Amino acid sequence: MKKNNVNIISMKKFKIFSFAFLVSAAVGYAQDLTTARKAIDSEQYDKAKSMLKSIIQASPVNGRANFLLGNIYLIQTVNDSAKIAYQKGIAGTDGAKLNYIGLGTMDLDNGNPVAAEANFALALKDTKKKDIEELIAIGRSYTYSTNPNYKKAIEYLNRAKLINSNDALVQLALGDAYYGDKNQNDAYAAYRNAFQIDPTLLRAKMQLGVLLKGAKSYDEAIKSFNEVIGINPNYGPVYRELAETYYKWGRNKPSKSAEYMQIALGQYEKYISLTDSSLHSRMRKADFLVLLKDYKALEIEANKMIEMDKVNPRIFRYLGYSAYENGNADLAIKSLETFISNPDNKIIAQDYLYLGTAKFKKGMSADGLFIDPILYNSGLADIKKAVEIEPLIIEDFNEVGKKMFSQKLYKEAIPIFEYGTTNSEYKNYIEDNIYYGLAIYYANNKKDITPDPLALQKADVAFGNVITASPTYQDAYLYRGRTNSLIGNDPMTIKYYEEYVAKATEKGAEELAKPTTIKKIIESYNTIAASYANSDKVKAKEYFAKTLVLDPTNNYATESLKLLK
Repeated sequence: MKKNNVNIISMKKFKIFSFAFLVSAAVGYAQDLTTARKAIDSEQYDKAKSMLKSIIQASPVNGRANFLLGNIYLIQTVNDSAKIAYQKGIAGTDGAKLNYIGLGTMDLDNGNPVAAEANFALALKDTKKKDIEELIAIGRSYTYSTNPNYKKAIEYLNRAKLINSNDALVQLALGDAYYGDKNQNDAYAAYRNAFQIDPTLLRAKMQLGVLLKGAKSYDEAIKSFNEVIGINPNYGPVYRELAETYYKWGRNKPSKSAEYMQIALGQYEKYISLTDSSLHSRMRKADFLVLLKDYKALEIEANKMIEMDKVNPRIFRYLGYSAYENGNADLAIKSLETFISNPDNKIIAQDYLYLGTAKFKKGMSADGLFIDPILYNSGLADIKKAVEIEPLIIEDFNEVGKKMFSQKLYKEAIPIFEYGTTNSEYKNYIEDNIYYGLAIYYANNKKDITPDPLALQKADVAFGNVITASPTYQDAYLYRGRTNSLIGNDPMTIKYYEEYVAKATEKGAEELAKPTTIKKIIESYNTIAASYANSDKVKAKEYFAKTLVLDPTNNYATESLKLLK
């Protein structure tokens, strides 16, 4: 199954708070908090959590430690634990107000910007004139919320910049906000400034490479990432970026695809080894395996994650995907229904697409010629839910429909292809219209089936869409001729078969010499003749005669001419 574009863990949630929410440490725990922040920036979340819990155990009123702990829980989408940490932090002393920003971020994620602003106002209340850490934190919240507002982020961060333009964290945060706002030039300047101000701020240096990756300058991006490795070969996140760069480069360079995908996987293994092999890191790897379509490895990874955490709901997503791709429809359905039924999970379109297609697979008869109607209709309902979440998922339906079409399940393929005919911007628009029209035609051209004129008119429109989008695609005229013949519309049958012959003739002698083209022209002449038979016998004889020029032994033309005498 194609995953145009499937990024299951949002990069936003992954990066959120990862480095930019660094704050001044309380005097007694300055060194421990600094080390914990470095672990967060290195994406060593289990290590950082352990350190922060130790600080909180020794000093429950340490607001900063609770804030950082809550941020990690947000990264890992353990929202209940994040909320508890923030609420405890608010009741603390040092850095307590930062926790209002954590709660505000959760409000933004939940689509409540008014409540978020109220929490941000509480965080800013009574701050001193030169305080910037709260402004940075609020800016990052708007940048990395699942409901981002980059303009708002830039507004807060520019306030911090006015206070201290030489603060590296202000520049880093601005770089991220500009990047989210698709302002590459200002993002580049901010990242460059951040690294110049603080050469130990490797994330800023790394983000310069991310900009190059986004611009598809893959070789330059890799060079940039290798410069980060030259500074610190143990900085884990840069290997993740390298992996994703090689993956994208391989997608854009088919001749190197297999080689680059293997390099990408190796870089991801390096990333895992440097980020404490935590469940979160393994989930990132699982997402990457989905992109690579390595479902055997994904199933192995999912089972490893179960050993680490038997209750984490996201694991069921990976089990569901890998089970489907590895042929186990029952396990796929069970796993995905378990995942989707959990109200705390963020469901994406791909989840419903996999669930629906798993039901199609389960409902398929052993010979592949029949599909259980109950499972089919249930799967179709899941497909619809996928579209409601993300309309672009329609571009992934093409392969699902073609599988049914190849098994001659024409009636079942019709609604699958229909989605792709609704917008000419869809990448499979022409092909989906062709298959949609053909599926309707074949579904209505069966023994003991009475053709449905309304459905066939939809097929005719679909073939018309193809002609509009690609006028040189000559078979579309042939398909329109066949469809109108089945409807019983003689004038339109004649019109489109004649247009097919004209389009084939325009392509010259080489096209007309092809056996398949000759066969289709004979079909055109015979059908045109039959359409004239009851209204214009002279025309009918003329076209049957054209058939016999191409095929002197054509039985249909010969017998029909006898009847017309």
